[in-house]
Amino acid sequence: MDIFKLFFEHDLRLDQLRERKLDRSTQEVSGSIEAFLKPDPTYSKFYFTGTLLPDELFGIDQISHYQEVKEALCNSLNLYHAFTGRKRAPLNELIETEEIGRAIILSTGDENRWADTPLDLDDDSNVGHKKSELAEVLQAGDLVLYKEKAHQGFDLHLFSEKNIYPLFFEPFRSLLNDQFRFFSINGKRIRSERKFYFETWTLDRPPHGAEEVFPETVL
Repeated sequence: MDIFKLFFEHDLRLDQLRERKLDRSTQEVSGSIEAFLKPDPTYSKFYFTGTLLPDELFGIDQISHYQEVKEALCNSLNLYHAFTGRKRAPLNELIETEEIGRAIILSTGDENRWADTPLDLDDDSNVGHKKSELAEVLQAGDLVLYKEKAHQGFDLHLFSEKNIYPLFFEPFRSLLNDQFRFFSINGKRIRSERKFYFETWTLDRPPHGAEEVFPETVL
C-alpha cells in the first residue's frame, strides 16, 4: 500500500540577513531602520513524500504510484517553465535526472533569470543557508523545487511566496484507491521524527495535524 503525504507550511518568515558595517552613514542607518520596520516577507513550503507499506520503503519514488504522483504534480505546475542553471527541460524529466540538492527553478518567464543565483545545496548545507537567495526568487513570483534524500530514495521540497496548495489538492485526491492513501499534513504541528513517520505505528489514528483525504473531502 502507498502512503502519500503532502506537508504544508504557510506564512513562514523569509528574513534576510544584512551585512553589518561599523562605519555606516546616516543614510544607511535610516535605510536599515526602515527595512527593520517593514513586515518580514513570508513564504509557503510543501514537502512531497511517500512510504510503501508493509515494506517500509521511504521516498516519493519508492511508492508504486510514483509515476502517477509525479504526473499529477507536473500537471499542477504546468503554467511554469522548469530550469536548472541555463538548461530548460520538462519538469518530469528534471525530477528524474537532476542530482539531490540541485535547484529546479519554476518560472512563468521564457528565460531563466536566476541562472547565476547560488541556490544549489551540498551535503553540508540546507535550505536555511539560502534564505537570501530564495527570497529574491520567490518574491519575483517564481518557485524553487529541490530533490531531497530519503531513506531509500528521494522526496521533493517546493518553495513558493504564495500559498499554492489548491493547485495540488484535486489532482492528488483523484489518485485515491484501496492501495493509495493521501494525508494532508500541517508541518507546523508535526515536529518529531516519530510523528513524521506515523504511518509505521499509528496509521489509522494519525497525530494532530495529519488529516487523511477521502473522495468526499473538500478544501
